[in-house]
Amino acid sequence: MDFKSDAFMYTVGALVVVFVIAQSVFFLVRAWRRAKELGIETSTLKKTVSSGALFTIAPAIAILATVLTLSGALGLVLPWIRLTVIGAISYEVPAAEAAIEAFGSTAGLSREVTDPTVFSTIAWVMTLGSIMPLVLVPFMLKKIQKGLGKVAAKNGKWADAMSAAAFIGLISAFIGRAVVGKGEAEIIGDGAGVMSLSALLSSMLFMFILQKIADKFQIKWLQPFAMPFSMILAMVVVMVLSLVLPESVAALEWRG
Repeated sequence: MDFKSDAFMYTVGALVVVFVIAQSVFFLVRAWRRAKELGIETSTLKKTVSSGALFTIAPAIAILATVLTLSGALGLVLPWIRLTVIGAISYEVPAAEAAIEAFGSTAGLSREVTDPTVFSTIAWVMTLGSIMPLVLVPFMLKKIQKGLGKVAAKNGKWADAMSAAAFIGLISAFIGRAVVGKGEAEIIGDGAGVMSLSALLSSMLFMFILQKIADKFQIKWLQPFAMPFSMILAMVVVMVLSLVLPESVAALEWRG
């Protein structure tokens, strides 16, 4: 059996999932009891719980898409464990690719990881990188908030520009890989090409359309779903193109 999906990995994954669910139920019960002590009506609590559950669907779809993205190279269990606890595609994918490149490979996640040492390194990099915020927040958050508060008080536009710049920089890394990404020539789908560019452009188009629909028709529930829907629709577009385009066109790639 593949070491990435053996009984041990599934056991670890199941234990992690049970722990996360138990923790969520524990705090939900305590929050419910505390709300009743404060005199909040049951109907209000039910409405709050149902609304919260509804708005978890959108990020869950994005997380599922991330699991599928990583599963080809890492198997199903490790991405499942990682994203059950804490993680997002904006971190997990670059972390895994950085660990793979450290072993001299430029294939990234386009090739299945078969070396246990490489797999173990990827797991450690993905995990330790996500642990750091949990460690730093209790000790550094207050200082960071004070610093940001001072900046915002002096010039609110400058604080907004800093936040926007950080987000744009992160997105630009993904765009750059889709447009001029390097890869190994013998691996189809490894470098930037027709498929990666199609995924990029179609996801941007779907995001724009869904946001416009949500704003124009005041569909509030659609706003948090715009990104995961765009990701899934872009995947569908790429799959359809791979079937209808000539193979010479679908497999066309260029190297950055």
